[in-house]
Order: sequence, then structure tokens, then C-alpha cells
Amino acid sequence: MSRLRIGILGGGQLGRMMALAGYPLDLAFSFFDSNPDCPSAALGPRFGDADNSEASLDAFIASADVFTYEFENIPVSWVERIAAQKPVYPGVKSLAVSQNRINEKKLFSSLKIPSARFAEIRSESDLQQAAATLGLPLVIKTVTMGYDGKGQFLLKTEGQVSEAWAQLGAQAPLIAEEFIHFKRELSIIAVRGRDGKTVCYPLTENTHHRGILSHSIAPAQFVDSDTQLTAERYISAILHELDHVGAITLETFETRNGLFANETAPRVHNSGHWTIEGSRCSQFENHVRAVAGLPLGATTCDRPTAMINIIGQHPATEDILQLPDAHLHLYGKSEREGRKLGHITLTANNHHDLATGITQVADMLPNPMALFPGK
Repeated sequence: MSRLRIGILGGGQLGRMMALAGYPLDLAFSFFDSNPDCPSAALGPRFGDADNSEASLDAFIASADVFTYEFENIPVSWVERIAAQKPVYPGVKSLAVSQNRINEKKLFSSLKIPSARFAEIRSESDLQQAAATLGLPLVIKTVTMGYDGKGQFLLKTEGQVSEAWAQLGAQAPLIAEEFIHFKRELSIIAVRGRDGKTVCYPLTENTHHRGILSHSIAPAQFVDSDTQLTAERYISAILHELDHVGAITLETFETRNGLFANETAPRVHNSGHWTIEGSRCSQFENHVRAVAGLPLGATTCDRPTAMINIIGQHPATEDILQLPDAHLHLYGKSEREGRKLGHITLTANNHHDLATGITQVADMLPNPMALFPGK
């Protein structure tokens, strides 16, 4: 019997980690990425040319049996073209909602999931009206293509309206969101199989710096069972509504009034990298299991775990590997400011020891003040 081959739209580190999780299950992989030096290049056939032509996409479609994607900022038309010929998970609906912030907010509203009030912005006068209606401060975002803090403007005063429009107006329509005063950001990842079975990981606490995820801790401390169950209810409702197959991530704000949904990602997620060593079955393995139609694995987290992003500059490998509970993952990328080059996973017997380990890692990073500004 021939091996099932999964085609992944994108050849970055997420695609790489999917393949690394899938090969022990005797799955094979191919990738659609125009960059010959992408992190996944050594793990399977790569398709895609400089223009991402239809011919190169069709060659990619011919290369595999079932398809998925590692990033939501891809043309819906690519997924539609694949879906017309072969199975693709998650489906077109998940992609179309998650890559458009207005569609996303409408989904939250329809499912009665609390989220920030918002307004669609097509002109500077719309922005002026939103400031008056929703109040200040407002977070102004591009509707599509924003990630790691890109495409955003924090509008604090009415005097900044023209500045905000000058900076982002060319990418209109925009979305203006009510600023949510929150205690911390918590994310939850769930995976749904083809048979509809769903598994959820514990809520994870995320810390950002300059819009980029610095580190994540799981399970998040001081989360009661009601909060975990609320997050699971929200994400399960989204999975069901979208008929989603595979991993999905819901980012939330913890407020004094409970959890408020912020964004979804229809894929494996940076805040879930801890699951490779911290969970019985990682988000990557569970995602490829779902795509391949295999039973899902347990999401139990037996020990407190942290994931620390390596951003901009590489640490000395030998320094990190001296730590007995550290696991180093490098993505094969060259150094560049703001670029995610890899991550380090730490496990510990308790959260106090975990915090000590995070501090040790920070001391070994070339730019610890950037990643841990409070250190």
C-alpha cells in the first residue's frame, strides 16, 4: 500500500514541524513554497515558482492525496482550486473567515462569543465616526494580512485620526476595535477530526513584546475549571460552525468580565509549540492525524511547560543544551531583526521552577532585554 502524502501550502517552520511529526506515522509530505531555501525544503518535494503560477500549483496538487496549509494569509482561490479536485483540511470556509477580521468578528457575534465592539472603516470620516461611537482608545487594524503586530495603529486621541488614516488608509477597508482592558492573553488550541471528534489543549498564557510572541506558559496559572470549559465551549462552537478539520487556535483576552475572543488561526500556532515536549500528543501530530483521517491523540499536559521564541539572533547551541530540561528547535533560518529563528521548550516540576528556567534561558539569549523587558 502506498504511503499517504499530505501536501502543505507553505514551507515554513510550521510545515516543517508538521512533517517531522508525521513521518513516524509513515506519512509523506510535499510543499508549495516559492523559496527553495524554506525550512521544509529538505523534508519532501517542493513545488512553486517565483510567480506561484497555476502550472506550479497544479503540479503540487498532483503530488499529494490530501492537503492542508500552515498559514492563513494565502489566496482562497488556491484552496478552492485544490478542493475542486482533492480533499483539503481545513476547508475554504475556515480560511475565508480567519483571514478576514470583519468576517471573524461577525462569526463571534453569531455564536454569542464575547469580543470587542468594532466598526468597518472605509474612509477617514468613518474612522472619525468610530472614535466618537466606540470611544477611545481604538485599535485600528488591516482587515487582512496583519500578523506579529503588523498593520496596526493604536488610536489614543482624536488628533491622531489623520495620522492613522495616512498610515493604514491605503489598505482599506480597515477595522476599528474597541480597546479591551485585559489582565493577560490566553490562547486555546483544539483539533477536530474528520469524524467530528474534538480534543482541546489547556489554556496557555502568552507574553508579547512589540507585537511578537515572546514566550508561552502552559497550563496557564490560576485558571479555574469554569474558564477552561468556557474557552473549550467557544472554540468547539467555532469548529462546529466552520465544519473545521484539523487544528485551530483561539486567542482570547482574560478580563474582569471573563474571556473575550480576539482572533482565530485555522492552523497549528506559535503559542502551541510547547506541546511537542509538553503534551502527550503535540498540536502538529494531532493536526496531521486529523488531516489523514487518523484517531486523535491525548492533549494532557503532565508538567508545567514554557515555549520561548528565538527572535533575531541565535543563541549558542551548546549553552542551551546544557540545561537538562531544555529542548532546542532551530528552523534553519538566517538571522534578521524580528525574525522567528527557532524556539526553546522548557519543562519543570512546578511553575516556580519553570520561571527559574525561563530566566536562565533569557541569560543565554543574545537579546534578552528585547524578549524579556521586565528582566
